Amino acid sequence: MGEFDDRVALVTGGASGIGWATCLAFAERGARVAVADIDEPGGRTTVEQIEALGGEARFFAVDVTDEMQVRAMVDEVIGHFGGLHMAYNNAGVEGQRVRLHETTTDHWRKVMSVNVDGIFFCMKYELAHMVEHGGGSIVNASSTFGLAGGAGGPYPASKHAVVGLTKSVALDYAEDGIRANSVHPGAIETPMIERLRIDPVLGEALAGMHPMGRMGLPEEVAEAVVWLCSDAASFVTGHTMVIDGGNLAR
Repeated sequence: MGEFDDRVALVTGGASGIGWATCLAFAERGARVAVADIDEPGGRTTVEQIEALGGEARFFAVDVTDEMQVRAMVDEVIGHFGGLHMAYNNAGVEGQRVRLHETTTDHWRKVMSVNVDGIFFCMKYELAHMVEHGGGSIVNASSTFGLAGGAGGPYPASKHAVVGLTKSVALDYAEDGIRANSVHPGAIETPMIERLRIDPVLGEALAGMHPMGRMGLPEEVAEAVVWLCSDAASFVTGHTMVIDGGNLAR
């Protein structure tokens, strides 16, 4: 018997990186997994990998910046699997490392629409189901930049917003049996980090930012997400879990 047998988990941004690792971690514990992403080939590959392990999964195409697409996706997940018990709202984009006066309005809106609006839309429709069906657990993707400052205004601002939104939901829905927490990874070996490494100065900084002397792995963040959704974390809500190799402890 798996820890999450008879439970359904939804992961946005499930086509790669931390989302991909979390999909597999849920499946390995018995959950039926809804893999949601704008990247259809990558998302379907995640589904195939879960099925190869003997798990059950299905891909759902979604652009999290479009509220109606998110609503339809959540409805389709519930219709297909018969419920929704856990959600990891992970879809996100990085920001440009430029000072605020050099930031274009279009870039600001792009980062905010994915990283903040996307999580708002997802939680809005996930919560509507969970309230009517006895509770659930939601984890939102933030960053160490959601707890400390960082260069490039839109990205840290978006990740700080996720913290406030998560804590508000944790308080508003505690009596409904719904827990909401956020995870705050440092530099993790993902496609996003690979894109940032194009800048040699930034690549060197990323390699040296953690006291543990290495970057994190997607699987290490996935384990934290899965724990927060588990019964072992039944008294944990409104928590900001840092997974950064000791960086913020300095």
